[in-house]
Amino acid sequence: MLQLNVIIVGAGVGGLVAALCCARKGYSVRILEQTGGEDLGAGIQLSPNCTRVLHDLGFASELERHGCLPEAIEIRDWQTGHLISSKVLGESIRRGTGYPYYHMSRTDLTQLLRDKVEEEPRIQMHCDTRVDDFEQQAGKVQVSSGEEKFEGDVLLGADGLHSTIKDKLLGSTRPRFTGNLAWRATFPAAQLPPGLISPVAALWWGPKKHFVFYPIAGGELVNCVGVVEKTVWQDESWMTHGEPGELRQDFAGWHKDIEVLIDHMDSSNCYKWALYDREPLAHWSVGQATLLGDACHPTLPFLAQGAAMAIEDAAVLAICLHKAMSVEEALQHYEALRMDRTARVQAESRRNGRIFHMSGIVAKMRNLVASTAIANRFDWIYGYDPMSVSK
Repeated sequence: MLQLNVIIVGAGVGGLVAALCCARKGYSVRILEQTGGEDLGAGIQLSPNCTRVLHDLGFASELERHGCLPEAIEIRDWQTGHLISSKVLGESIRRGTGYPYYHMSRTDLTQLLRDKVEEEPRIQMHCDTRVDDFEQQAGKVQVSSGEEKFEGDVLLGADGLHSTIKDKLLGSTRPRFTGNLAWRATFPAAQLPPGLISPVAALWWGPKKHFVFYPIAGGELVNCVGVVEKTVWQDESWMTHGEPGELRQDFAGWHKDIEVLIDHMDSSNCYKWALYDREPLAHWSVGQATLLGDACHPTLPFLAQGAAMAIEDAAVLAICLHKAMSVEEALQHYEALRMDRTARVQAESRRNGRIFHMSGIVAKMRNLVASTAIANRFDWIYGYDPMSVSK
């Protein structure tokens, strides 16, 4: 077994889970995070393919306490509220896969992971540490942050969409604006009329738009996301504040439930960001360095699998490092196990965006077949076990 010092750049969900998975294999880990480690309070969906990893890491009771267990995904018509289709989750998906499906606050999940990282003696966390460069030589990787140097045996780039590690490892690529602008807001559920929020992922389909909302934080908060087709080139950052008045215009004429949700937003909890797409990379690794999560396979938010793919990456990568005779062999095995699946998730997410936004006769035909089409469509996602795939 390799005795490794692992350097991870990025303390998002993928980076933190990778650190915990590597520490469980006996490796020493340093996490380099350019911010203070804060995370935004947006909602996150955790399906069984990734919750099995989090349960294995010991988070079962914390997820039950901080998360919500959705009973179903419900798809409704934008104007009438008519139920087009639904997929049962809840105990049904737990029985089928062995693990639950959660809705959570990203802040809660990140804090749970950080607390576990701080308890783990094999992991050191360095916040406010921006990586400038790295170099590989004689089987080692040296990472530079200003005048400070960090040396390890393997480098994991978990630094997100605008990954410094990816750009230095493989070169920069130009993303494509999808023509979609996403709105998001999170606010107390108690502000809303009784009965508006139920324990489901509510997905409303409309012409060139869709709207999603669901409870998080043990039901105390509601998370809303609205996606609208736009022609204007926008900033990709999701830290840009938006005005609810503009959001209200974007969803004018929609069902009163959507209007009520928008009416309870204010500019302090309303954000917007443009959605950009990237084609799958030809490879993720060079020498002793590789990528995971959004750094190598950023996924549009139309399949609720972005965080899940990063968590899967982390588990598979740690297992590959543990089994291999060399770091290079481990990273090549990791790529071989992960690239096709993540590329398929990227493609399916892109396809969902087109399906959600259909209009006219095409939308009517879509609605007629939706119940049949959705029945087993997620089995290949939810049934995946990242901890046994490399055995």
